[in-house]
Amino acid sequence: MLDESLLDAPEALARADVRGLLRGAAESGARVRTAARYAAEAGVADLKPDGRPRSVLVAGPGAAGSCTADLLGALSGTNCPVSLIAPTGVAPAPGALRWTLPGWAGPLDLLLLVTPDGAEPGLPQLVEQAYRRGCSIVAVAPAGSPLAGAVEQARGLMVPLAAGPDNNSAPYDTAPPAPAGSLPPEGQHTEPTGTAQDEVTGPALPGTLWALLTPLLVLVDRIGLVAAPPSALMQVADRLDQVAERCGPAIATYTNPAKALAAELAGSLPLLWTEGPVAAAAGRRFASLLALLAGRPALVAELPGALAAHGTLLAGSLAGGADPDDFFRDRVEEAEALRARVVLLYDEQVSALSAVPTARELALAHDTALSELEPGGGGVLENAAELLAITDFTAVYLALASTERS
Repeated sequence: MLDESLLDAPEALARADVRGLLRGAAESGARVRTAARYAAEAGVADLKPDGRPRSVLVAGPGAAGSCTADLLGALSGTNCPVSLIAPTGVAPAPGALRWTLPGWAGPLDLLLLVTPDGAEPGLPQLVEQAYRRGCSIVAVAPAGSPLAGAVEQARGLMVPLAAGPDNNSAPYDTAPPAPAGSLPPEGQHTEPTGTAQDEVTGPALPGTLWALLTPLLVLVDRIGLVAAPPSALMQVADRLDQVAERCGPAIATYTNPAKALAAELAGSLPLLWTEGPVAAAAGRRFASLLALLAGRPALVAELPGALAAHGTLLAGSLAGGADPDDFFRDRVEEAEALRARVVLLYDEQVSALSAVPTARELALAHDTALSELEPGGGGVLENAAELLAITDFTAVYLALASTERS
């Protein structure tokens, strides 16, 4: 259940937000600016590539790798295949994860490593594999981490992870980040200290994604996969700031799109129907955040296939008009029945070839509640930023205002 009164109580939300989730979401724009500066200082913008790679391989723990690969693949379209190297291991703990290059990877391929930790033993091992195969290597990780040292020794390109403006402590000792291209001083401690930053900068948490993704956008712009010049990244940062203003804890629910969507999703099974590759990636991230932060399930499907894949759900016991018997009975002591709610996410304006109108009609025909997140206008990157930011805030509000958590 959702305590909707908590949504309009900023002080109570602040007390419930022990992991700094709202702050992380609000700092996304600042993370983009800092990460873009770090990428420039690392020399990414000065690269003169000979051409596009044959493929881009992405590796990282959990959502750090999967979300980054998903978004880069959606943004690059058919320009170049982007593949995730999924980790294996007996547990999701960083120390148990291992990554293996596909057998065909070689000098024509680009390996991207992304992690907010940098202490996973399996990632330096992957760097060694890539070095032996002749792959180009680029990493975004905390400066001074074991991964940073391994990438620099393999003559790869290392970009320090951008911390939030209100969280300047480094996860390795208390020394400032080492300059790009330098090795950690001999004897420097490189084990995680378990500081509060570890809780705030988990791989799927709001804000961290942009710290990982932004340097890679600068890189793929240089190699011609995605149009992401500095001006576009600053527009992304501005759009993230605008969404943070609209979705902040002090903004009332009736004018706050994230709080309103959180209230709409209370007691429902969200059916996230997406149209467009960027919206599809945003929908998958939204579902993962709902599970991770709020402990709530959601089903994701792309239009028009979603109409057939989830059509039976709208006609069954989850439908909005299900169980009409005994309308006037007392339901005070009964648990609220779970009902499906369709959430439409799309990254371009609805056109004559869009399946969005059909999706609306299907939901209406089955008396199923409907929510929509439509693009606010602008370029592809800006629309992606808005979808990701609103859904980030929504997942956070659901997590903080759930009665079992508050």
